[in-house]
Parts: sequence; structure tokens; C-alpha cells
Amino acid sequence: MSWALHPLTEEQSEVQKLAREFAKAEIVPYAAEWDEKAHFEPTLVKKLGELGFLGMMLPEQYEGLGADTGTYLIALEEIAAADASVAVLMSVHNSLPTQMILRYGSEAQKNRFLKPMARGEILGAFALSEPEAGSDASALTTQAVKDGDHWILNGTKAWVTNGNTAGMIMAMARTDTSGARKGGRGIGAFIITPDLPGFKVGKKEDKLGIRASSTVELLLDNCEVPEENVLGPVGQGYKIAINTLNGGRVGIGAQMIGIAQGALDATIEYLNERKQFGKPLAEFQGVQFQVAQAATEIEAARLMVYNAARLKDAGKDIAREGAMAKLFSSQVCERVTSLCVELFGGYGYTKDYPVEKFYRDAKIGTIYEGTSNMQLQTIAKVVLKQV
Repeated sequence: MSWALHPLTEEQSEVQKLAREFAKAEIVPYAAEWDEKAHFEPTLVKKLGELGFLGMMLPEQYEGLGADTGTYLIALEEIAAADASVAVLMSVHNSLPTQMILRYGSEAQKNRFLKPMARGEILGAFALSEPEAGSDASALTTQAVKDGDHWILNGTKAWVTNGNTAGMIMAMARTDTSGARKGGRGIGAFIITPDLPGFKVGKKEDKLGIRASSTVELLLDNCEVPEENVLGPVGQGYKIAINTLNGGRVGIGAQMIGIAQGALDATIEYLNERKQFGKPLAEFQGVQFQVAQAATEIEAARLMVYNAARLKDAGKDIAREGAMAKLFSSQVCERVTSLCVELFGGYGYTKDYPVEKFYRDAKIGTIYEGTSNMQLQTIAKVVLKQV
């Protein structure tokens, strides 16, 4: 695997090596079977926690590694090169609920959730979308009504990664129930645990790719959420969610780079072994040019993603850079994985080789945590204001 950001620090090199060795031993041998059966492997959560990969950006006081965003992305990229399903588990957990609690939570919430989340004892999930509120997430209709020292939530959340395996779900619900749509205003963030009355897991989606990652709907039927589970100021949940998503998109970018790099690595190995017309496919100039183009695009996407991470750690607003990184890396991932299937020829269209899985896993990058059109909209808003 090539690397654009030499030299890595000693810590980053150790993290990369640890993630690569873990992926090779604990993920690669089983990824195809998990994909075929749409099987979520629960033992991975504890193992990832033991390595520190579920609390990478949490401070040491909460049993995290205290790593910067770039170091976290290095590990995520290695995991994604082995299996995108495991990578999205890791990405959602690290980038969304843990960061929301760390930044906006009370000290009691931090002590209650962050330490077990870092250890892999609690897996986190994020529930913003609804059946009729996807790209237009501010149109959500899940209601939250105050009742004494509890909030009563009613509604359905959709497309929730880790939703049926999580120990806590960060869910957004409308606290202003006047009926007048006010966009993102009047939406609260609530920490939901599966033991709460009125919480139920609904349909599990049967997906094209990342099949070993559970994606479900959550049914909230008079779900009783204690007052102490409200995150941040009441009515500011949508703002909290969107601000966190802006930073979390670099994780999706790293995931896409990992998928593309994993596919290209598998393809290069095949091209050096497979012979046609008396010589390896890797010796044909037409093939060489295609591989060179793919490698160049991956490297460009990697630079965009890690630059956004650098700016994030510097405290900069990365709405534009995060959107650009996610947009471009997901486009590159689609192109590269499609090319890899073609370079394998007929074999690439079968499950005997891994590139068809990389190809299927790639598609989600243009959809979740903001579609490509939504990224373009975000970029355009920022760019046009600069003119």
C-alpha cells in the first residue's frame, strides 16, 4: 500500500502496523463469509476496543488513545481495506456518538458512556434519518414531549448503522411539537439505551454492500428517556448533529480510500500472476496506464482527506473540506473498484475473488452521511460566499 503523507510519526506507524495485522488475522479470513450471510460479528467490538480502536480520539481520562484525527484515519483506512463493514462500525462509533458526548455532554454523561465505549463494552449508533427525512433531515417528525423527569419519544428512525447491536443510540427528535415546521430549530438530541421502555428494533435492511454491518430501523413507541439523557441544550440537537457530521465525513473519506486501495492491491497481485499471450497482464502498457491512473486518484483523494483532518484538528471549520473529501473519495472509490472488476475479466464478476465485494461496498460512499448531491450543495454554499 502506498502512502501519501510520509513520514509517519512513530505512533502513526505503530497504529498502522497494529491495524494491518489485526485486519489480516481477524477480518480478512472471514469477510467473504460475513458478507454472504450478512452476519455481524459481535466479538469484533470487544477486540477493537481492546486495541484502542473504539476510543481513538477520546482523551486518556476517558480511557481513549488521545490520538489526532489523522492517526485515527490511518487505522480506519487499514480496516476498510480488509472489510468496509467493520470500518463503518468503527467510523460511526468514533466519529459521531463518542464525539457528540465528548463535545456536548455533561460530565456525568461522559463518565457513564465514554469509558465503556472506548473499551468496546458499549457500541454507539447515530439516528437522525427517518423514512421521510433523509437528505432533508431537518424534516424529521419523531416527537419528544416532556413528562415530569422523562421525555416521551414517538417515531421511527431509519438507516441506523449498529442500531440493533448498539448499547447507546444518539437520536434526534423534535422537541417543539407546535406543528409548525422550523427546520433544524426545536430538535433535541437524546441518548437512548436499548433497555428503555418503548424502544424496539424494526426491520433490518438487506443491502447491496457492507452487508456485515447491521442497518436497521428503530421504533420509538412512547419511549421513556430520562432527563439526564438529553445531550446539550434542549432544541439544539440538530445543530449538534450537523456540526458533528461535518467532521465525521473525513472518516467516510478514509473508508472509501481503504476500499479503493484494497481493491487495487488485490488487482495488482492478480495482474502479476495472470498471463495472457505469454506474459503477465501487468506487462501490458494499456493495463499499466489504467493502474497508474487509479493509483494517482487514490493518492489525490488521500491527500484531500488527510488535509481535512489536519484542519479539523487545528480547530478550523471544515464544512467545505470535509464535503470535498467525502465527495471526491467516494467518486474515486467507485471508479477504481469498477476498473478492478474489469481488469480481473470474467473472474472479477464472480465471488471467487474479492473485487466484486469491494465494488459493491464502494457504492454506499456516495449515499450515507450525506449524498454526493448534498456534498455539492454544501461546497457550493461555502464557495459562492467566498466570491
